[in-house]
Amino acid sequence: LFAFALAFALAFAGCATDYSWRSAVPEDARTVTVPTFRNESNVSEAGAVAARQLLREFQREGTFKIRTAGNAAIEVQGVIKSVSPAMAAYNRRAGARIAAYDLSATAEISVIDKRKGKVLVDNRKYVANATFTAGQDRTTAVRDASGRLADDLARQVVDDILNLKW
Repeated sequence: LFAFALAFALAFAGCATDYSWRSAVPEDARTVTVPTFRNESNVSEAGAVAARQLLREFQREGTFKIRTAGNAAIEVQGVIKSVSPAMAAYNRRAGARIAAYDLSATAEISVIDKRKGKVLVDNRKYVANATFTAGQDRTTAVRDASGRLADDLARQVVDDILNLKW
């Protein structure tokens, strides 16, 4: 019984050596800037909303401090390629009218290490999704849902940056 317990303890201790509560991001790389994303979609201000939500996600996560372009170690650049709604659900009681839409956005994100002049991520493609209900004014509904869409994109981007091989 003692040998089994000792073997289990040694095996468990070996598994835990790679885990750390600290971020893998080097201390000198923990400042970030996010210029407004270029918007190639048909939704006005999609690039500005995406950049704003990305900054908020960096703040929420807490590893990076937000700085101006000249004072940041990392710069995240992006292009919103498209934003498009697709039918998600019908309301059968209302004559099979569309009741909800899935809103999808595609973006390309690059991450530049300004300290070393090195591109860490080069135009990685992302797809973000959100849902909105169909109403009288679809244009306003799409604009309102773009914030949730940008949240989804921001979470994906920040997670990927934190998991880079620094």
